[in-house]
Amino acid sequence: MRGRRLARGAAGVAGFMIIAEVAGRTGLIDPSVVPYMSTVLVEAVRLPADPQFAEGLGKTLMIWGTSLLISLLVAVPLGLLLGSLPRADLAARPLVEFLRPIPSIALVPLVTLVVPFVDTIKIIVVVFAATWPLLINTMYGLREVDPVAKETLRSFGFGRMSVLARVSLPSTAPFVMTGLRLASSVAFIVTVSTELLSGGISGIGVFMITAGASLRTDLIMAAILWTGALGLVANALLVGLQRQAFRWHAMKAVGG
Repeated sequence: MRGRRLARGAAGVAGFMIIAEVAGRTGLIDPSVVPYMSTVLVEAVRLPADPQFAEGLGKTLMIWGTSLLISLLVAVPLGLLLGSLPRADLAARPLVEFLRPIPSIALVPLVTLVVPFVDTIKIIVVVFAATWPLLINTMYGLREVDPVAKETLRSFGFGRMSVLARVSLPSTAPFVMTGLRLASSVAFIVTVSTELLSGGISGIGVFMITAGASLRTDLIMAAILWTGALGLVANALLVGLQRQAFRWHAMKAVGG
């Protein structure tokens, strides 16, 4: 089943590229504005050998990974706290609902005024964006914990922390993993977006800005292909990890 999905997805991408190539070759699209897809693919293959792109790729992955780790360390404990204490949840909910809809990119000018370091600006903005999927999924996961299981442990004399460690955390872990997948995609998008807005020395977004200044749309589109490919790979790895680590949860969902 998964093989068929991958094949269909690959066929869809290939079909789109063929249509775009034909549109360029037949004059429907101006090649000076949108280059041939064959040219873009050639440049995409060459990009890893470009020192500027390779350095930018490493910087982008560093910002993305660091921000995602910080978000995980902040959001999951906070979600467990708010999800376990109804009064704390009630008190914090107005603040959460106020902050959550704010576009993270809109914070770039404000953070730039306060923080002098470009990499730190990017990390702060990305952490803000990636925190919400993790926080909300952790809180939701705690609400889905079987109350009978918790009451059973309490009836045997287990305290709040024991119930949290033995029942709540294992039951919430699949939801945290789902939040991590969502946060990973959001973090990668926002990382490249902040590079486009705040600049810096290196990064995929900075590489795109430099290519745009030279009117190299083929390099811009090649970098975009790499961005999409990296996002797909990261999501696929997390999906595989989730299926292996929480196979019991998937079987429970199917059976329930």
